[in-house]
Amino acid sequence: MVLYFSATGNTQYIAQLIADKLADQTTDLLERLRTGDHSAIHSDSPFVICLPVYVGDIPCFIMECLNSTPLKGSGKIYFVYTCAGYTSSGFRHAKKIAGTKGMEYGGSLSVQMPNNYVASNLNGIPDDAKIKELIAAAEPVTDEIAATIRRGGTLKSRHITLAEHVLCIFTYWFWRTFMQRTKPFYATKNCTGCGLCERKCPLGIIKMTDSHPVWTGSKCAHCMACIQNCPAGAIEYGSKTQEKKRYTFKGSVQSP
Repeated sequence: MVLYFSATGNTQYIAQLIADKLADQTTDLLERLRTGDHSAIHSDSPFVICLPVYVGDIPCFIMECLNSTPLKGSGKIYFVYTCAGYTSSGFRHAKKIAGTKGMEYGGSLSVQMPNNYVASNLNGIPDDAKIKELIAAAEPVTDEIAATIRRGGTLKSRHITLAEHVLCIFTYWFWRTFMQRTKPFYATKNCTGCGLCERKCPLGIIKMTDSHPVWTGSKCAHCMACIQNCPAGAIEYGSKTQEKKRYTFKGSVQSP
């Protein structure tokens, strides 16, 4: 079984490709994440966990869900990441999750997909040509992943040094502590009150009030699901996202 969380469609696409090649099924973890559902999941085939990495690591809210959810049936687990370019501690933490659950670790591999993080001035959404290039290059990687899983092999990621791992842990801690604030989020007058942002939030911290979203609490996942999926393009993060291109996976050229 292929379990996945996807904020803008990248990871869902990769999960579905792998499941199709394995003649297996997918399970979306969104509602489990939103509701804190930690009931057991059963699979007779190896578990394949598809998820995005944030700042080189597995998002904490997904790690907590996996650690708290019993995985029954197959005793083998694989991890497949989608990222805009860099995966570091995610490889180490995947092995730790497998060990904690007493499962055989089948290895990890990352697949590069278009960047969707726009709440920063450091990078943005690639242009249409680059998006098409990245999506086209992803499918052959999933062929290799599925073939390895089918024969019971091991997905082999690059070697992560201890120094790199420590640096990633510090960077991720800094990002979680100082960069994942909810206060800058707001909805413009273009908001139609559809509530899609509320339904897409994996932490359940968006509440519709007077037909407008309100971000509760002080921290969020910064998965960009609310911003990128808004059909009216009405959600902003301070001034950092204004007039920036939005992105959700469509399988071909993206809309500006």
